[in-house]
Parts: sequence; structure tokens; C-alpha cells
Amino acid sequence: MPKLFSDPEAIAEDIIRDVGTNLVVGLPLGLGKANHIINALYARAAADRSINLTFFSALTLEKPKPNNLLERRFIGPVIDRLFGSYPDLAYADALHAGALPPNVKIIEFFFLAGRWLHVPFAQQHYISANYTHASSYLLARGLNVVTQLVARRVVDGAARYSLSCNTDTTLDILRARAEGRASFKLIGQVNSELPFMPGLGDLPGQEFSAVLDSPETDFPLFAPPAEPISDTKYAIGLHAAGLVRDGGTLQIGIGQVGDALAQGLVVRHRDNTQFHAIMKRLARGNEQLSALETGPFEKGLYGVSEMLFEAFLGLIDAGIIKRDVDGVMLHGAFFLGPKSFYRALREMPPDQLARIQMMPVSFTNELYGDEAAKRRARVDARFVNNAMMATLMGAAISDGLDDGQVVSGVGGQYNFVAQAFALAGARSLLALEATRPAGARTQSNIRWNYGHETIPRHLRDVFVTEYGVADTKGKSDADVIAAMLQVTDSRFQAELARVAKDAGKLPKNFEIPAAHRENFPERIADALKPAREAGLLPSFPFGSDFTEPEQRLIPALQVLQDAQRTPLRLPGLLWQGLFRQPDAADSECLTRLGLDKPVTLVERAYRALVSAALVRSRKD
Repeated sequence: MPKLFSDPEAIAEDIIRDVGTNLVVGLPLGLGKANHIINALYARAAADRSINLTFFSALTLEKPKPNNLLERRFIGPVIDRLFGSYPDLAYADALHAGALPPNVKIIEFFFLAGRWLHVPFAQQHYISANYTHASSYLLARGLNVVTQLVARRVVDGAARYSLSCNTDTTLDILRARAEGRASFKLIGQVNSELPFMPGLGDLPGQEFSAVLDSPETDFPLFAPPAEPISDTKYAIGLHAAGLVRDGGTLQIGIGQVGDALAQGLVVRHRDNTQFHAIMKRLARGNEQLSALETGPFEKGLYGVSEMLFEAFLGLIDAGIIKRDVDGVMLHGAFFLGPKSFYRALREMPPDQLARIQMMPVSFTNELYGDEAAKRRARVDARFVNNAMMATLMGAAISDGLDDGQVVSGVGGQYNFVAQAFALAGARSLLALEATRPAGARTQSNIRWNYGHETIPRHLRDVFVTEYGVADTKGKSDADVIAAMLQVTDSRFQAELARVAKDAGKLPKNFEIPAAHRENFPERIADALKPAREAGLLPSFPFGSDFTEPEQRLIPALQVLQDAQRTPLRLPGLLWQGLFRQPDAADSECLTRLGLDKPVTLVERAYRALVSAALVRSRKD
């Protein structure tokens, strides 16, 4: 049985005594990090330069850090409420400060999006890797310790520990250890909020060398609140929802598009007439409408996704995810979500929880290993993932910039694109917003070319923007360009078409069909407005940890953020707010920000700006 500890420093000392001073420590992606043990090991290495410490990880989670008065007043109470005493990771603070000791290395293969831009050490030590390759890279570096957050349960008088949120790489390297291909110490830290998940991650105590279990080291799980879904994200999700076949298989990647897609599927299933009406307003061109899958889910879907999040539980509750594969309707490899998500898993009846199985990432992201069974299960699969940009000829940019800076990581995206090509009837759906703000300007996310790519154009399949669906699989370059132009924002179509023609990739007489020359944000907002007003497309379809005043403030603060990109808008908002008397609801929002009784000139200015932004956000 494992050695039991109640003190992080003591377990760190025990690890060093057992393993030595050359530590190669694997940390689970995201939620499953044993923060107290990690910090204790880091503190020992920082104090003793004879210890060489390498942390190999991905998705280092950090609490939000507000930058100005409004952000501090808005997000400060949210951080206190949702994260409470969540212990910060000391190595992350040192990385940001450029103060990492020379005997400590942090190596990650997936970043929290945008968090490590222009941090030289993080950028230099990033490993570009498919999710399924991470475990082999870890083993090749001489992995000798794995620390993991676990749930604990006593069965027949013996403690059992669940890998819970992170079976992903841990189960794969445990298999390597069992086969004699690796030798490392598995160290657990018990967390009372972590759901005990059944399946392969339910381990006996003897798998662990040591376990930290104490009320003093228990902490609230990292629980990022759901973000409101914009019209753009809803349009993307709805288009994608029209591509999912009843009786098929579903994978969804990280981000708001997943929530939007799930709610689109719920509307399609529960209120099919309304779904048809929404799509008729949203989709331009008879060819797009005729290609849609629009019926309710009689057979239901089977879910197999590296990431599980709250929307999947919404799809189960709606009776959409229900197709069994050997008694399981949903396989996943890691999970992350709001407090309500963790609570739902903890309180789920055992017979229902047994139909959700956490697996190694080699299972969810690959066909290798029992390939015949996976092929039988993953019929008509739809793999839905996010991209930042795409080229007119069908390459996708999802993880980095053309100057080499890494934004996030490849993760499982390539894995799922490859599966889509390997499985009969499967499709890879890459979702992206057609534009993004760039200072005072707007830029197209669909480019002629770009100096970096994540998915090469020979693996092009389906792209989805708010303006529609571009099916590029197996098509000629000219046909791909034509399809991509149809889902491009119309402010950029003419110039992109001109560049393609100049390169000889489009006929000189090519014209974008009239139905696709009105791709403007206003058209999307108008198309979704009736469904928004009817409550079919709520900002938070699966619940929210934000209070009602906070939910009203979020779009208003977004208005202010957008206005900062075009400073001439700020004086108009300020002037409007100075002469406006807030109603009761807006007064509640101002009170939430401590602006109900402004004292300083700065507070008075912020009060006026927020007051005007609350009005503007309702109009938008």
C-alpha cells in the first residue's frame, strides 16, 4: 500500500529520497495537477541547486489576473467565489516573472490559449506534439515521477483511488510501466471535490508509491465559468449542428463553439420546426440548406472525445447522446468545467455514471488498438475542433503564429482530422470565426496564405464559419477557393478573389454567387434575433456560475473593450452615460462594480461608461 502523508514538504522529501536529485516529473494536463506536491518539489529545487527538476506538462491553469479598475471590480469577487483558496502554481509565477531557477525546466506541449505569448522560456521549451505522442516523449526523457490529483474511496476496507479527470496520458504510461517499458513513482494527492469516476482509472492503492491526503491540502477545483455565447459562435455551432447525423458519433473540442453546437443540437432535437426556421434564415443558398441534417435524434449519438465538458451532460439530459457502445454512451480522456459540472458528476447515480467512461488518450484519439471495434463504434463520426485561421486553399492554423510564437498547441486536432480520413462516413469540421479585431481594424481569418499551419491543405475537409459551411474534401484547388470565399466575410471577399485570380488559381471570370455576397455580422444578428428573443439560444444554455447582474455586465464590458479599439467611440459613451439615469437593473450592476456612489473622477467616468455600455449591449 502507498505511504500516506499529510504534509507536502514531507512527501517531497520522500520523493527525493526514493528517486534522487534528478527529477523528471510528469504533470497531468489541466485539472489533474497535484498543486501542493508540485509546489513543494519546486520549493526544494529552488532552495537546493543540486536538484535538477523537470516538469513535463500541458495546460497550466492559472486564475484570471485583472488589469484595470473595472476588471478588478468585476472579476475579483468572481475569483474569490469560484476559485477561493485554489493554490497557485509557483512555477507559473516564476515563469511569468522570468525568475525560474537554472536547475528547473518547464516543458509543455499545450498552452492555455495566449497565456505564454512572448514569454521566452516557455516558448523555447514548448514541444510541438500530437496529444497521443506526449506519453512517448515523456518516457524518452526518463520519466521517474508522476504526480496526480485523485479521488479516494474505501471499498471493502481498502482505499481505491480514481484518476478521475485525467486518465489521458497517465493510463498510457501506466501500461508502459506494467509492460516493463518504464519505471516511475506514481504519487497521488487526494481532493474531496474530484468525482470518483469508474472504469480503467479506478486504481488500487498499490499502484501508488505515496499519497498526500489531508484537510489542509484539500482545495477547490479549478472551475472556469462558462462564457456567454455570441451570435458569431451560435451561428458556427448551428451550422455544425446541421452536419451531425442521427445514429452517429460526436467529438467536440475546447471552446464556446462546443456549447453553441450542443445547444443547436438540443433545439434541433426538441423543437425541430424552430431549428428549420433558424437555419432557413441563417444558411444562404439552396445547396447549403439541402445538405443539412435537420431531423431529431431517434437513434441518438455516441460520444468519444478527448475532452468532456458540461455541454456533453446537457446532450445526455436532452436524450441526444444515448447510443450505447458496449454499455457506454460517452468515452473521454480528460475533463474541465464549472463547479456545476463537477457536482453533477459527483452526484450522478452509479448506473448512469457507469455509462461515462474515462479512457487513455490513445483510445479516444486513435484507431490503433482494437481497431475493428473502434471502427464499428465510430460510425458517421463528426470531429469538431477550432481553428484560428484558414487559407483559401484549405490549410488550417490552430496553434501558432507565423513568427513562431505558440498560442496553444496541436493537442488532439491532428489526431481527429486523421481519424476523419480513416473512418468511412466521418468528417472533420474545423470551426473558425470569419474575422477578428486588430486594433481599430478588422482582419479576415481566412487568408490567401500564412507562414504557419497546423493542418496541411492535403487534409482539408469541412470548414465552418458564421457564414456557412465550406466542404473542401477531395475538391480541386479552384473549387476549394470558391467554397472558402462563400464563408468569408464580404468585406474581404473581393480582394481575396483578386489575389487568387492573379495567382492563376481562379478563372478570371469567376464571381461569388449573389447569395454569399452579404456575409456581414448584421445579417447574422438579424437571422438569430427571433430565436434569441424566443429563448432558444440563451447566452448560457447549460447554466452559469455568474450572478444575474454579472451576466448583464459581461456584454456591457465587451462593448467597452470594443470601444477601446476605436477610441473615438469612448467620448460618445461617456457623454451618453453622464446624462443617463440608470433603471433598477442597471443600478444593481453599478452597485456590483462599486460604482453606485462614485467618489473620484475616475469612478465617475467609469460609472458613466458602464451605464451607457449597458444600454448599448441591449441594443446590440
